[in-house]
Amino acid sequence: MQMSTAHFRKAAVLCGLLGALAAGPASGEALQPFKDALFSQPIVLESRDGGDFEVIDYQELRDINGRDQIPERRVKSKYVDLGVKRQQANETLQLPSGNLEVARVGQAEGAAFTVIFIHGRGGDRRLGINDVSFGGNFNRLKNLAVKNGGVYYAPSVPSFDEAGVAAVSGLIAHAAARSPGRPVVLACASMGSFICWGAARDAHTVSHLAGLAILGGATDPSFIGSAAHKAKLPVFFTHGSRDSVYAPADQIALYDRLHKAGYPTRFTLFETGSHGTPVRMSDWRSILNWLLAAR
Repeated sequence: MQMSTAHFRKAAVLCGLLGALAAGPASGEALQPFKDALFSQPIVLESRDGGDFEVIDYQELRDINGRDQIPERRVKSKYVDLGVKRQQANETLQLPSGNLEVARVGQAEGAAFTVIFIHGRGGDRRLGINDVSFGGNFNRLKNLAVKNGGVYYAPSVPSFDEAGVAAVSGLIAHAAARSPGRPVVLACASMGSFICWGAARDAHTVSHLAGLAILGGATDPSFIGSAAHKAKLPVFFTHGSRDSVYAPADQIALYDRLHKAGYPTRFTLFETGSHGTPVRMSDWRSILNWLLAAR
């Protein structure tokens, strides 16, 4: 399979970001590798749009039972580095919308970049910092942030309506103020996607963002015409082909509409994956590298 030309886009942006990171990766990508042999070597079943749309092989026996010591509860130790927990703190931030409980991993001031993860219904900040569930994928995200001079926030979202959007918008502004001029990525899973789509409608919030990641989320046709759409804020979708909560066909249709118009977007579809598959299987390094470069 040929490497997508999107990998090489906006070299000047990458160079500027590399200067801000603690150490530059030899590959020339924005983020240095972390356990890529375990997380970043998927089997591509289908590729189109110059590599912007990919269908990835997913098998429960291999990707859950073969990866976990206790299926869906504890990943095998080789997938994680728990030393990152020393860089982790629970905080209560006083924001214009009120107090917001967050877990922060990495430096609060002068971070090279910020990633904010929004959980779905029934979750809280503990979900986004869980090292041993979800195949160790959040542990990898935490390590990618810390080892590259960034900061990662996992807030407890109070609701998935306007109040929740206001709280997360306040967190985005908080992070941007503590690391001026550095990119902020907002990633939302499942019902948390309502927060991403809500934030996308506010021009001030969008001005702080470098990109959105939607993991197994709802589709928002009204995104077209939003402040984020007008700003061409990059969007990376990941979804399971057998998601029974949010139909993959609806999300693919939105991607297709955006991509055909030349909008910066990518889509990873996990073949046979269910609603929760993107949280376990999404390649955080690939997502962040593309969003940071595309912006």
